[in-house]
Amino acid sequence: MTIDAMAQDLAAELEETLRQLESYRRTDDASVPAEALPSLLQQCQEICDGLEQPAPLRSLHHFACSGGTVIAKCISALPNSIVVSEIDPLSTMGVNVTGWAPRFAPTDLILGLRHAARAVDDAIFVEIFKSSINAAHAGLSKQGYNLVLRDHAHSHFCTNTDAASRPSLHEILVSELPLRSVVTVRHPLDSFLSLTANGWLHFEPATLDEYSRRYLAFLDRHVGVPVVLYEDFVQAPEQVLEQLCSLLDLPFSPLALDFMPVIRMTGDSGRSGGRISARRRRDVPQELDQDRNDSHDYHALCARFGYDP
Repeated sequence: MTIDAMAQDLAAELEETLRQLESYRRTDDASVPAEALPSLLQQCQEICDGLEQPAPLRSLHHFACSGGTVIAKCISALPNSIVVSEIDPLSTMGVNVTGWAPRFAPTDLILGLRHAARAVDDAIFVEIFKSSINAAHAGLSKQGYNLVLRDHAHSHFCTNTDAASRPSLHEILVSELPLRSVVTVRHPLDSFLSLTANGWLHFEPATLDEYSRRYLAFLDRHVGVPVVLYEDFVQAPEQVLEQLCSLLDLPFSPLALDFMPVIRMTGDSGRSGGRISARRRRDVPQELDQDRNDSHDYHALCARFGYDP
């Protein structure tokens, strides 16, 4: 029986008790204080209302190629977790701007509006997104599931979009629902090398210095959100997964690490293999080696997390 049903049953029983007591009071000389019984009913209702606190929404935030996929897959393998991968309601990366026919996406209302003949304000996209998330969160919570949104921060901070001109996913969510969030980071040189290898340098100039500036801007927009290092995770997966569960208020199970390899989600572009372990750094081109020595923002980013530049 749900808490709502229990509360309704209790309220009905109390109402019947009050009716009987009122009937008894009319036929007896004893007097019951007029305010005592309504007060009792109100106190019981307040206790019942307090039993069901709204479950928090959860969110994961990280840059592309920073180990976020393997972490998200482990969280997806936790009991009753539902992870929705690579979410950004204001992303324009999926919008066809070449003049060809729009991509077929019959379930994506926001993308459909992006392709409409007349421009639609971003504020409308945000409201559509918030309504959808509220509905999904409420429905899944009633079924005992924990909804986790994995941010596509790359759309916001690593394209030619002006990052300062629009809200982040975290800023949209925290204004709408109780929210538990985590930022995960990886050594910026490793993530930049992987980004380059995948051909995902969607900003200009496509340099390590510019990437580091954007990474710092991302971190500054998530001040106060707990940060977990990818390097710590691959060194001690079980301990760090338990830490993540504590931060996100999720049930921990070490079996999630065993189930992780069978989880499929978008953004799964990392090096293959089901074992969680540290990987050798990709070869660093000579020109990039010079860039990292000259970049103030890169050194500031490394110093922020104690990384050796």
